[in-house]
Amino acid sequence: MLWTRWLVLLLCWGATSTEHQAEQRDGAPAVVRQDSRRQRSPPPVEPLDFGFVPAAVYNTHAYHEQGPVGILFNIVHAFLYVVQPNSFPKDLIVKVIQQNMGGIKIEEWRKPDNVVLLLQWIYYESGFLICGTIGFLFVVLMPIIGMCFCVCRCCENCGGEMHQRQRKNADCQRGFYTASLVCTSVFIIVGVLIAYAANHNVTTKIKNTRRFINTNMRDLKTFANNTPAQIEYLTGQYTTAKHKVLSDLDNIGPLLGGRIQSQLEKEVVPSLDTALRMAGAMRETKEALENVSSSLEVLQEGTGKLQASLSGERASLSNTLSDPACTNGAVSHTCNTIRSTLSQLGINADYSQLADVSHALTNINVILKTDLSNIVQKGYSSFNDTPKLVKEQTKNIVSGVKSMLDKIGAEINSFAKMFPVEASLVNFTIFLNEGQKDIESYYPQIDQMDFYRWIGCVALLCTVVLVVAFNILGLLCGTCGYDKQATPTTRGCLSNTGGNLLMAGVGFSFIFAWALMGIVTALFVASGNAEKLICEPLANRQLFQIIDTPYLVHPAKKNFLPGMLFQNENIDLTLGSMYRDCFENNGLYHALQLETMFNINSFLNRTVYNKDLANVFESVKIDLRDITLLEQAGRDNLLNFANSGIGQIDYDAYLAEVNKGVTQVDLLSFSTDLEAQADQLPRGALENALKGHASSIRQIHREQVVPMEQAMSVMSQSIKQLKMTSNNLPVKVTNILSAIDAVEYLISHNASHVVKQETKGYTESLVGYFKQYTAWVKNSLTTEVAQCKPISNIVDSMEIVGCSFIVDSVNTFWFGLGGCCVLLIPSIIFSIKLAKYYRRMDTEDVFEDLGNTGNHGEHMCEIHGDLAVLRYDWRLCFLACCRVNWWRDHFQAA
Repeated sequence: MLWTRWLVLLLCWGATSTEHQAEQRDGAPAVVRQDSRRQRSPPPVEPLDFGFVPAAVYNTHAYHEQGPVGILFNIVHAFLYVVQPNSFPKDLIVKVIQQNMGGIKIEEWRKPDNVVLLLQWIYYESGFLICGTIGFLFVVLMPIIGMCFCVCRCCENCGGEMHQRQRKNADCQRGFYTASLVCTSVFIIVGVLIAYAANHNVTTKIKNTRRFINTNMRDLKTFANNTPAQIEYLTGQYTTAKHKVLSDLDNIGPLLGGRIQSQLEKEVVPSLDTALRMAGAMRETKEALENVSSSLEVLQEGTGKLQASLSGERASLSNTLSDPACTNGAVSHTCNTIRSTLSQLGINADYSQLADVSHALTNINVILKTDLSNIVQKGYSSFNDTPKLVKEQTKNIVSGVKSMLDKIGAEINSFAKMFPVEASLVNFTIFLNEGQKDIESYYPQIDQMDFYRWIGCVALLCTVVLVVAFNILGLLCGTCGYDKQATPTTRGCLSNTGGNLLMAGVGFSFIFAWALMGIVTALFVASGNAEKLICEPLANRQLFQIIDTPYLVHPAKKNFLPGMLFQNENIDLTLGSMYRDCFENNGLYHALQLETMFNINSFLNRTVYNKDLANVFESVKIDLRDITLLEQAGRDNLLNFANSGIGQIDYDAYLAEVNKGVTQVDLLSFSTDLEAQADQLPRGALENALKGHASSIRQIHREQVVPMEQAMSVMSQSIKQLKMTSNNLPVKVTNILSAIDAVEYLISHNASHVVKQETKGYTESLVGYFKQYTAWVKNSLTTEVAQCKPISNIVDSMEIVGCSFIVDSVNTFWFGLGGCCVLLIPSIIFSIKLAKYYRRMDTEDVFEDLGNTGNHGEHMCEIHGDLAVLRYDWRLCFLACCRVNWWRDHFQAA
């Protein structure tokens, strides 16, 4: 079949364009992991934007609103449920099909299994069988009863006798029969209208069927025209992943080298930072030594000057206290007190004994001629050149991978061109166009046949309408012509015509009712079973379960659909699953489970998932031995700094002298006390002299002591800094050099593990782009490429046309017509009964009063007529005589 070949070609090609996820997931080689605590999670793969697959817009909306006629359909469905309340006999149908797979043979039904199946089927169809039997009896008995009725009336029986007995409740009976016949006629008219609505609905919906055909054909063409572009878009998006991989390959230095550098910098940077801090410590040591040296000179020189100044001031103050005025009894105590404090005017610290730091300073100056900071910065720069080094050493590998990617793209394109998808789709489109033309060529014949059908159904309804017309005309004529004053033999022509019309309706009812019921019964059995056995299970998809039953078609063929499409019955593909996927508008590749026929995983493993890509990067060897973190000059510089002599300085002696005060007493306090004591003396030369000495002492403090204190502060800070720097300085330098040596050894000899680990992560990121591409292709094939909604739309459209348009309408037609046929029975009865009250009778009841004696037993009953004088049976005469008084009153009242 053309469509089968087209389908296989389409999905053969489409399947090759994708799907690798499952096999890649299942067949990926296991990687032996090291200690998880040492493993670094791979960097996240940057998501790629593949855009959107060109979407196909389908115009068919396989949904139908019944409108007002849907109420009638629901009523018929409820009636059918009452007739057939049993659930769908799926298992029974499967057994029947499997039992009669070789054809129905009469002798086979004698087997017990088949007898059981037959009984089960009869039980399921019991409702239809009972109703069908009733209909058959109606068809058989109606003409027989009609014939007997006619014969009896010809023999003046069954109401054929043209004589109407007078009844006391005659008016009530006539009213009851009239109302009953009116109601019956109304219900018959309703049934006719229901049947006509169903008949007209078929014609209307058949015209709507063309819309379904056109939209479904248009959707199939859209499917055929859009699928090549979708497949081309899938293959074209390989370049998106390829360009991203090429971009990462061009940036292999920053990416791979940066990852390697990031792993190694955890060890490298701290050691270089320590060396850089030691270079800063050298400069700080030089500054501290210079401060100590200059401060020591200032203190040694200031100590001499201060000693001389204080000695002179002490001698001068002693001379002043030798003044005769100090011998006065009131003043002598103050002078003696001042004289006792003169010994405090002296220096406290002696800096002349402190060792000079010039030797250490000279060594530091020599050491600082080598710029250790620059050397360390060179180590930083050498380590930061790792990405450049990686790029240079992987140049050949990158070029090889680029050529491999070009080869993969060429294989994908060449593989895609192996299948003549476009040519097949063009042929399919031509097939659709020709098929649509063939279908449209039948439209005039379909319209003509539908017109004949419509005329035939209207003709059937007209027979019912004819009966109703006779009933209505009979009622109108009889009611309008009825005269209470007229006796049965003197009724008017209009009244008699009404009665004759009613009897005509009865006659036509007997003529047409059985034929109509035969049609109703046939339609009921056929379309009712079609509703219960086809439409309902098709609506709830139970019909697919029967078709998809394994080994249903042939004992050796498990599944029907894959056997027809792929000649492989073992594929787990069912019509129900295919319909569900297409109803959800999934791709045809997923709906037909083409992965079982066209294994894309193997193709992707040969192309996109080429293991050579991983093998190429596994062979990457990056040599980092050219990285030099600290040159020999820097090492010598650090060792010289450790041996510079700052560790031999007696820092405790310095601190001991610095912590002493410059003078034995605070000169400012001494001068203040001296002035206070001078104020206790009488005003005069002695007071002024003492205050002059106090002013001189303040001047000595300001000019000599304060600079010395400042120099002592600077020396104290510098000495503390030097002491802290020199503390275990050789050990510190040794640790720095050992750390740098260890890192350099790590880079030179043991970096292969880091390189291998980061290369693996880099390779996984490259492969991750292809994983994204293949996953996107698989998802697109599943949900977006060759979306098979038109296939489910065809099934749904067939269900709408066959069930909603035709079966429901036919069921409603026989439901309305069948109701009319049933109502014809009471119509016949009421018409016959009512015709007696309207037709002109040949004879009538007459009663005469033979005397006024009141002896009613002697009355005589006679019947007068235009044709003959008949004697009643003695029983009737007796009853009439017993009621003579009632008859007299009745006729007098009339």
